[in-house]
Amino acid sequence: MRVVLAQISPKLSKDNISLHEEEIRGVKDDADVIIFPELSLNGYLLMDRVYEDSFKLDELELFKTLSNDIDIVLGCALRVKHKIFNSSIYFSKGEILHIHHKNNLPNYGMFEEARFFFKGKELNSFETPFGKSMVVVCEDMWNSHTIDTIVQNRPEMVYVISNSPARGFEDDGLEIEKKWKSVLKTTALLSGANVIFVNRVGFEDGVGFWGGSMIVGADGLLKNKMELFKPKTEIFEINKNLSSMQKYMLRNS
Repeated sequence: MRVVLAQISPKLSKDNISLHEEEIRGVKDDADVIIFPELSLNGYLLMDRVYEDSFKLDELELFKTLSNDIDIVLGCALRVKHKIFNSSIYFSKGEILHIHHKNNLPNYGMFEEARFFFKGKELNSFETPFGKSMVVVCEDMWNSHTIDTIVQNRPEMVYVISNSPARGFEDDGLEIEKKWKSVLKTTALLSGANVIFVNRVGFEDGVGFWGGSMIVGADGLLKNKMELFKPKTEIFEINKNLSSMQKYMLRNS
């Protein structure tokens, strides 16, 4: 299975569709799935612009068409009637297979998501051409209930899309990067899933995002990692051939 990690720097506006289309068309013949970061269609610090910049599903028909050639995971501010959600959408074979609304909205420090988004209430697995999958959005992963739900569902693939700001600069790297690695490795090892983390880069209103997108295998080991702070799109091969017995042995060794 070949996956594309699109570590992009979206604009803080509704005008990011062409960027997505360009990235998708550039890899559609070489890979199976392309994954974009959290709120990739909007940028992160929308605040009071969230309603006017949000998308309705009928504005995203282009991605249904593009998904005839490659599965697509993207993030956007999604309007459902009068409510706006921080959502991830999975497109495949001309259809929307799954929509996940972010369950855990941070509302501390620089984060004010609970002021502008409605909270999602479900976390479900779904079937794709590449096996049972789950999608979570950034802060969702910092909740023990999320990890427990992933473990119970036993998916083959977990897609984690993020807008994680850079913080905790240390001599040997970023503290936040180390914490993310720990959470992702733990989730992979406990669930037996391949965990794909895609984080954005770039700046918004003085806030910098660190990138460092990565893939953790079902054995809990880091397989691939992208550069910090640099916009880049890369294709990686994932080995999905670990048997259920091998996964069991890895979890209990």
